[in-house]
Amino acid sequence: MRTTARRGLAFVALAATATLGLTACGSGFSSGSSTSGSGTLTSSNDPLTVMIGSSGDAETKAVTAAVDSWSQSSGTKATVVAASNLSQQLSQGFAAGKPADVFYLSTDALAGYASNGSLLAYGDQLANKSDFYPSLVSSFTYDGKFYCAPKDFSTLQLIINTDMWQAAGLTDSDYPKTWDDLTAVAKKLTTAGHVGLGISGEYARIGSFMVQAGGNLMNDDSTQATANSTANVQALDYVKQLLNGGELKYAKDLGAGWGGEAFGKGLAAMTIEGNWITGAMSSDYPNVKYKVVELLAGPAGQGTLQFTNCWGIAADSPNQAAALKLVEQLTSKDSQLAFSKAFGVMPSITSAADEWKSENAALVPFLDAASYAKGVPTAKGSADVVTDLNSKLESLATSDPQTILDATQTNLQALLAK
Repeated sequence: MRTTARRGLAFVALAATATLGLTACGSGFSSGSSTSGSGTLTSSNDPLTVMIGSSGDAETKAVTAAVDSWSQSSGTKATVVAASNLSQQLSQGFAAGKPADVFYLSTDALAGYASNGSLLAYGDQLANKSDFYPSLVSSFTYDGKFYCAPKDFSTLQLIINTDMWQAAGLTDSDYPKTWDDLTAVAKKLTTAGHVGLGISGEYARIGSFMVQAGGNLMNDDSTQATANSTANVQALDYVKQLLNGGELKYAKDLGAGWGGEAFGKGLAAMTIEGNWITGAMSSDYPNVKYKVVELLAGPAGQGTLQFTNCWGIAADSPNQAAALKLVEQLTSKDSQLAFSKAFGVMPSITSAADEWKSENAALVPFLDAASYAKGVPTAKGSADVVTDLNSKLESLATSDPQTILDATQTNLQALLAK
């Protein structure tokens, strides 16, 4: 699977971080200053190290350019390190007591590093704090503290092959609005050569149906397990129905590594993917015509999943004040719009929305979802539970949804009991 295809999946991208780094405890080193989330930040002449997990050259060059520009204007030296294995290198830095000052941090890694004192809870000190989407702030809030600035985000939407759509006799008025609509168009789009809907068989896609039914694996602040709710059972029952009806197939069963590949190769007329698919389509499948439409409304209304990372700052950084200023620059409107142009992410701040929509008219459904999208679990160890759930979802067509979700509920409750 392409790196760009999965860069937005926060709990997948750094899934190992939570387990690799939990033994690395921040010492709270300071240069005569408090490192509390609401107190004085450390300050020194020390240069900053910025560690990122890059999707490719475009992202590395864009972040490096932004950091270099800030460094020149601020007078503080800063170096960008594009990690080959971010979770491992980040963990090793903490374990050695020499972490990067600023770094990409996934939602699933937050609780582990925050609980052992490795992270600076600086969110409330951000000059642009009120500009971030509330749902993203929630994703990086642990134990009541807003830890780190969301650097960008992605949502899932429905991607339609317009040539196949027209060949099936469908028009703009047929874009699905409900589950019944989706079933109907998926059946019409299914032929001997391609399936109506092809998706990756994992929570990171199927979870969108859970949200549409009014559920999710955990509540919004990941303090309560809700995996085996009636809503989630209803969602998996519906997906199972599509699988057994033949109008939905998993990407792996189509001979593809992910939904975007199945869609790009013409093996599926529709897929459910994030805005990262645009890069894959332009580079690998430039001749495929497609349209992005908002995902449907289920029994509880419209719903989808969102994925995000933040800019973490180490509690051990001797120059937190400069690190905070750098993060404010990296999350500014100008920087985020530049990143969007360079490597396709969506800005995490509301002030950039109108300009982003104007420049990305075909992708507006992805950003419009910010008002109703739900985040993935952020509880410490939740990535391992999701991995286990994904293994069970592979056989959903022949399994009992209630049994699958009961096992996930038990696993999540075990995490919360620790």
